[in-house]
Amino acid sequence: MMERHRKGLLLVNLGSPASPLNKDVKAYLQEFLSDQHVVELPKWFWQPLLRGIILPARTWRSATFYQHMWRPDGSPLVIYTKLMCEKVQKRLANWDVRYAMTYGQPDISEQLHRMKAAGDQSIIVLPLFPQYTKSTHGGIIQQVQDSGVKTTVIHHFYQYPQYQKMLAQQVDRCYRQKDYDAVIFSYHGIPTAMVKHGDPYLKECHETTAGVIKYLQLPHEKVKMAFQSKFGPMPWLKPYLKNTLMQLAAMGKRNVLIVTPSFVEDCLETIEENDVQNYQTFRASGGRIFDSVPPMNASDRFCDFLATISVDQLKEGKRFDE
Repeated sequence: MMERHRKGLLLVNLGSPASPLNKDVKAYLQEFLSDQHVVELPKWFWQPLLRGIILPARTWRSATFYQHMWRPDGSPLVIYTKLMCEKVQKRLANWDVRYAMTYGQPDISEQLHRMKAAGDQSIIVLPLFPQYTKSTHGGIIQQVQDSGVKTTVIHHFYQYPQYQKMLAQQVDRCYRQKDYDAVIFSYHGIPTAMVKHGDPYLKECHETTAGVIKYLQLPHEKVKMAFQSKFGPMPWLKPYLKNTLMQLAAMGKRNVLIVTPSFVEDCLETIEENDVQNYQTFRASGGRIFDSVPPMNASDRFCDFLATISVDQLKEGKRFDE
């Protein structure tokens, strides 16, 4: 007999094209870049620009990047999200643990309705983004609300000492392997206008860095912050990672270690943008060593952490939103 009245946990990630083929990459980009939580421009202005210029120009380039990083079993982001889901399910044996994607499949609303039909009554939605920003969480929250299923959403988890200690230990472990001149905490950027309109992301990034530094054994003065993945002509959060890398090389700091605290799994930004494009920029500017601290990537400790904060969320007894 089907178990009733279970607790539910839905892990939500950004998503990935169904394949690295142009048609699937175009469909994914169109859904992603049509979300007004991501691009806030008026639809009447943005949609003709997106369909007429941006998608034709960007699709083939993005498809090339996806083809380069695609694994025999699929997109790394999807692979690691599935693995997180499986591991957390083992840790929460009496829960119903599933995953969904903001863009692409599995669909958030469909998964929530399946969980409700299975008898899940206390459902936690956990976006796999340590820091909150409208550009990632806004679309998730909108889809959750539109589903009509009662849930509670964990808005961020960067502030947990357990997470900060895990990240600090990963950084220290990598730092000990070579003689680095700088350790760059590189976060995914967002438009500056979002922060001016009240988005807490920049504050949470600074608090993440400050929290992790407390546990680092390496010299704190070597730590710098930067932002990557800028898209479009509007100003985004600075300093830009690419500029920071060129400046460090010009100053004679030729050995750098990159940390990506806003990414919990390897994805296009860590594999292609950093380890290929930003590596090439740094080397061309006179840099020598460019290494990256691996993300959590469904490690046992990180999956322990996800299970713990989900249980804690229910223990706190917060009201479930309609």
